[in-house]
Amino acid sequence: MKKSTIYTILAEDDKDDAFLFNEVIDELSVPIDLKIVTDGEELMQQLTVESSRLPEVIFLDINMPRKNGMECLSEIKENDRLNEIPIIIFSTSFDEEIVNQLYINGADYYIQKPSGFSALKDVIGKALDLIARKGELQPGRKDFVLSEKKTRAV
Repeated sequence: MKKSTIYTILAEDDKDDAFLFNEVIDELSVPIDLKIVTDGEELMQQLTVESSRLPEVIFLDINMPRKNGMECLSEIKENDRLNEIPIIIFSTSFDEEIVNQLYINGADYYIQKPSGFSALKDVIGKALDLIARKGELQPGRKDFVLSEKKTRAV
């Protein structure tokens, strides 16, 4: 049985992080159609063009130029056409207060970018697996943060 392709947008201003994300996607067994945008303005322009194909998931960096991830998340969740798109926050920083606010504002998961390729592959693979299940979005607060530790079997 052929797996369907997951149309994914990565909103990421760091070229190295975007390259690494793309490398991880290439190694996963999940078929992905990846579009990369480099700032929040570009993301919102892409999403609000009526004729544009909507992604099945957005990986959203918090710290971006022109419009940050928090602003994009709010705009997406307030838009009836966009508010069902799963949003996975993908950021190097981890501030508990910001993470809590992102959860309250409707993000589906939060990934603090791991430093190693293998860990990054594990956590992105886990996130995509959760998205594919669709019924498991907006987890309880304790399961909101995906990390390398949570992707490995105990």
